[in-house]
Amino acid sequence: MGNADSKLNFRKAVIQLTTKTQPVEATDDAFWDQFWADTATSVQDVFALVPAAEIRAVREESPSNLATLCYKAVEKLVQGAESGCHSEKEKQIILNCSRLLTRILPYIFEDPDWRGFFWSTVPGAGRGGGDEEDENARPLAESLLLAIADLLFCPDFTVQSHRKSTVDTAEDIHSIDSCEYIWEAGVGFAHSPQPNYNHDLNRTELLKLLLTCFSEAMYLPPSSDSSNANPWVQFFCSTENRHALPLFTSLLNIVCAYDPVGYGIPYNHLLFSDYREPLVEEAAQVLIVTLDYDTSTSSSPTVDGTTTGTAMDDVDPPGPDNLFVNYLSRIHREEDFQFILKGVARLLSNPLVQTYLPNSAKKIQFHQELLVLFWKLCDFNKKFLFFVLKSSDVLDILVPILYFLNDARADQSRVGLMHIGVFILLLLSGERNFGVRLNKPYSVRVPMDIPVFTGTHADLLIIVFHKIITSGHQRLQPLFDCLLTIIVNVSPYLKSLSMVAANKLLHLLEAFSTTWFLFSTVQNHHLIFFLLEVFNNIIQYQFDGNSNLVYAIIRKRNVFHQLANLPTDAQSIQKALQRKKKTPEPISRTNSQDGLSMEGSRPAAPAEPGTLKTSLVATPGIDKLTEKSQVSEDGTMRSLEPESSQSPSEGSPAAVISDTESWSGEALQPKRDRRRLSSASLSGQWTPTSDWVLSWKSKLPLQTIMRLLQVLVPQVEKICIDKGLTDESEILKFLQHGTLVGLLPVPHPILIRKYQANSGTAMWFRTYMWGVIYLRNVDPPIWYDTDVKLFEIQRV
Repeated sequence: MGNADSKLNFRKAVIQLTTKTQPVEATDDAFWDQFWADTATSVQDVFALVPAAEIRAVREESPSNLATLCYKAVEKLVQGAESGCHSEKEKQIILNCSRLLTRILPYIFEDPDWRGFFWSTVPGAGRGGGDEEDENARPLAESLLLAIADLLFCPDFTVQSHRKSTVDTAEDIHSIDSCEYIWEAGVGFAHSPQPNYNHDLNRTELLKLLLTCFSEAMYLPPSSDSSNANPWVQFFCSTENRHALPLFTSLLNIVCAYDPVGYGIPYNHLLFSDYREPLVEEAAQVLIVTLDYDTSTSSSPTVDGTTTGTAMDDVDPPGPDNLFVNYLSRIHREEDFQFILKGVARLLSNPLVQTYLPNSAKKIQFHQELLVLFWKLCDFNKKFLFFVLKSSDVLDILVPILYFLNDARADQSRVGLMHIGVFILLLLSGERNFGVRLNKPYSVRVPMDIPVFTGTHADLLIIVFHKIITSGHQRLQPLFDCLLTIIVNVSPYLKSLSMVAANKLLHLLEAFSTTWFLFSTVQNHHLIFFLLEVFNNIIQYQFDGNSNLVYAIIRKRNVFHQLANLPTDAQSIQKALQRKKKTPEPISRTNSQDGLSMEGSRPAAPAEPGTLKTSLVATPGIDKLTEKSQVSEDGTMRSLEPESSQSPSEGSPAAVISDTESWSGEALQPKRDRRRLSSASLSGQWTPTSDWVLSWKSKLPLQTIMRLLQVLVPQVEKICIDKGLTDESEILKFLQHGTLVGLLPVPHPILIRKYQANSGTAMWFRTYMWGVIYLRNVDPPIWYDTDVKLFEIQRV
């Protein structure tokens, strides 16, 4: 039968289903088999031949028929899993049923009345008949999930058979140990199976169905209630699923072993289509969804890394009941960490390689999923985090993240990407090793739209952050706190900033210390505190190598004097705010003409008009995102009680603003005008007062810098007069050999603000991750035009 005929027959069956108002008996196989037995339709065909309007019509007008269709399709998958689908016909039926369910499930989820249907145990929705003892009456969802798991390890369908199989010795699906059939070498599995095009395609289809099952989460509004666990994910990742370990391992290894270059031959992808890529994307998406787990509410010792038992042995206390999270948290072998880190770094760097060798490799599109996966790895497995930080490979993660941040800064549709990149850097910056690693010279020349400089990875980070703050779009303002916190965290370890980076930091100070900026919202002054803390850390702990920064501070000394003499009377405050009305820029751009950008770079472009984006929930403010730790002499950290903390950030009446609003660019209500983070829209009618300005001005940590200026400025001026100098190099030479030992105040303790898990970020990750998955699945468009509730779809 030709493909056209089979499409026609399938379409006829769909029309019959939509026009029958009477319930069709589940036993009427002649009718139901039309949907899967004799047709060969691709998933794209199924989407075209089963229109949304018709699914909704059946759902409303003949619900029992829709129920029976779902029940029968699941039954076919269960039978296929039981029999091990040896014949071509059985394989075709399995694929047809998978595609049909992938099409229909979102319409079941979008209707609250149907949401419980898959968790009911009544076959065919209340049909009488003798099947009541069916499979001890498992809920339909459980039967479906277990069947998918079995089918993903089905010899000759999704995995290579180990038998030289004649028909009578075909492997019994119940007796196989699926751990021997892991899809790819890597973590915990050394054997790399022969790649098989058909197996990859079949796995991809089944994973698509699995992801669709999990997507019920998209149809529930965001809530930070962590008891809101996804029942589909919960069951699939429980001990009920006997394939949990080999499946987790297969997904992780398929992703981390993928090399889009194609056997090291450039341009290879132009000759062969890469059938592995769709599988890798699907695997990455399924993996991050199974790992959607809120650690802030779990007290599980394995996840927070405090146990010392070697992983995978019996002395470990039980980890979380989600086995995927549990397995991830217990990976511990160095070679496994190396494999994962190398794989993630290779894939994240792929778009960068692409920019200087255009078309040399296939350009991957799933970097956002990879960033979520990397975040989960670091968050759930502290041993992995420490492994990353002690190898200089952490820079192979850092550089791509900085590239993405810089590239996406003008594009409103990529606000989520900006956030996750910054979150990862915030997490890494809480560890001393990260700051130390940043001193490595930056020699790779990734084409980035930033000024040319010679220096270290720390310089690169500062220059990119400056670029984001001065030329990113408005919606990024909530991230300024995070960006500066990262610089504060690494500052005590930075041995020598370049002149370009030093000037960028002073330009930020200058911009943030204008009176209209300081007085216009309740939290802008925090940015000044962060920058002063950066300068203090470098002067106190790394004075010797940082003559460029000291020189820049001396040149811009008037900024520090203006801060010390900040007016606090009501009249000056009013005057400053009048000035604001004329200056709508979030930050003044004077002196930020960067001159030459790097060769081959393209400026960051805003999103094309009409680009879809999904809304995000608010991220918690920096004080909720982090907890302060003090670094003691021996390098160990102890966390500080919030009350006793001497941090400047405490100096403001934070209570004025509710937490979700303080620095959250994307609040949930779309109707609210989010373009401007002006004080009025945020906190009712907040107005600055003299007392308020005084309350934090008195805490500005200016002593160290004022002392430095007092000692060095006269000496520098003397050199200039004596030698008639206009030449910086002499001054720099003098500063390099200068010392302030004994002249500065006693060094303050180093404060690090470490990321801490909380339900706010867990919720943010859930909405971000599903938003990415929604937008990336366009062929077929699984969720498009269904009534999702977790986020809103907006056009830029």
